[in-house]
Amino acid sequence: MEIININQIEEKQEFILDEIKKGKIFIYPTDTVYGLGCDATNYDAIEKIFKIKQRESKALLIIAPSKTWIYENFDFNSKFKSEIETKLPGPYAFIFKFKKDNKPLLSKNLAKGKDTIGIRIPDCKFNTLIEELNRPFITTSVNITGQPTALKLEDIPKEILEKVDYLIETKDELLGKSSQIFDLTGNEIKQLR
Repeated sequence: MEIININQIEEKQEFILDEIKKGKIFIYPTDTVYGLGCDATNYDAIEKIFKIKQRESKALLIIAPSKTWIYENFDFNSKFKSEIETKLPGPYAFIFKFKKDNKPLLSKNLAKGKDTIGIRIPDCKFNTLIEELNRPFITTSVNITGQPTALKLEDIPKEILEKVDYLIETKDELLGKSSQIFDLTGNEIKQLR
């Protein structure tokens, strides 16, 4: 595993983007907790994430490259647009329904047969890489499913560190709790977490 400081991501941007495209696995700081992720279009990389998390059935959240990307690829009631505009980027995730012809924009093992997916745009430096990449990126907490979430580097289990390719470290303090999740697939907003 290679460690990269968050303040180096601009100078190493091309290298990091190439590594994401190759299916490498990253631990990175979001605005809430440390995240574990990879290219959300890469089937094999996503399978590695499921193995690291020891998770089989629960779908994973993704980071969208932009709000425009969300609007182009997902259906939702137009009255929710102001909610999206005011909360993203930020410590929130929204459940969206795929537009009928757009489900192939993610790897088939990601949505787990559902027609919905949870999407975030965190307010953090790492997100600038996802914007530049212009493709979705997995974001899930750095832990074994059911175990506590990692808020600091020393919280990350050694067994996870041994299975990732890159750790983006920061000295910045993270919010310390997972993002709030809102379901936008119906006519009313439902808070799920």
